[in-house]
Amino acid sequence: MAYIGQSPSIGNFQVCDAISTVNGQATYNLTVSSVAVTPETANHVLCSVNGVLQKPGSSFTIVNSTIVFSANLVTNDVVDFVHILGSVLDLGVPSDSTVSLAKLTATGTKDATTFLRGDNTFAAAGGGMFELITTNTISSAVAQVDFTSTHITTTYRDYRIVATGIIGSADDVKSQFLFSTDGGSSFLTDSHYDFAFSNINSDDNNQQFETEVNQAAINISGASTQGNATGEAGSFIADIFDPLNQTSDNSFIHGIGRGCYYDTGGVLIHYAGSFGRPQANTEDDVYNGIRVKYSSGNIAQGIISLYGRKV
Repeated sequence: MAYIGQSPSIGNFQVCDAISTVNGQATYNLTVSSVAVTPETANHVLCSVNGVLQKPGSSFTIVNSTIVFSANLVTNDVVDFVHILGSVLDLGVPSDSTVSLAKLTATGTKDATTFLRGDNTFAAAGGGMFELITTNTISSAVAQVDFTSTHITTTYRDYRIVATGIIGSADDVKSQFLFSTDGGSSFLTDSHYDFAFSNINSDDNNQQFETEVNQAAINISGASTQGNATGEAGSFIADIFDPLNQTSDNSFIHGIGRGCYYDTGGVLIHYAGSFGRPQANTEDDVYNGIRVKYSSGNIAQGIISLYGRKV
């Protein structure tokens, strides 16, 4: 809300205590309520002697907490007032949440994709940092979660999918990926996916391996199957490297994944491995869509998020 009337002034304006002149003396102490004060410069002081306003810098100077007149004062001289203006350009401490980006002097582009560095310049985020692109919170069953060309763009090079607390509607299922080359209008199920995952049961250190080629989907959870009973929800992370940089000489996609869940017996099941589509069996198109699903049934609940990393 704007002020009604004159806006308040900002600065430490002070009127000094009265000065008693001493015959033949040019230097006098400056105090306010008997406490010494130090003006910033002579230009921050209004001083009147014998009813005449003095010129700062030539009629008087300021030395710390004293005023020094250019000529000695005499007994009958009267110092009418010494008024310290304070720093008239000092805005003081701004209120919380009042300084906008437009008020900063930093160089570079100020937007949602940059950050302010210590040298007062804006720089693009990147260098290994993943940024959240979108997230899906599933509270009622869905068949799959799709990330399309709206999300897979040239803004980022690499992508990370993070699934937290997911569980299926069906029992004994595997977490799966499919890829798209048409922005997510359709997803490839042409038996050209390869993957290799190991699974470890933390209770007895039993280890299983699943290595497959020419499959219709990527089983990111490997040989293990996840149940849908209470306590069997799981989580995983999958990194997909440079899916948009595919050419006729380099037409493949690959990534790594790892995840875990507890079974109903309280045993931790861990899986980790890699996946891809080999060059010989893939199109020359870029991969600009990713589908997350279970091998059967729906995704009953969980949070599935997509992150991007710039070059």
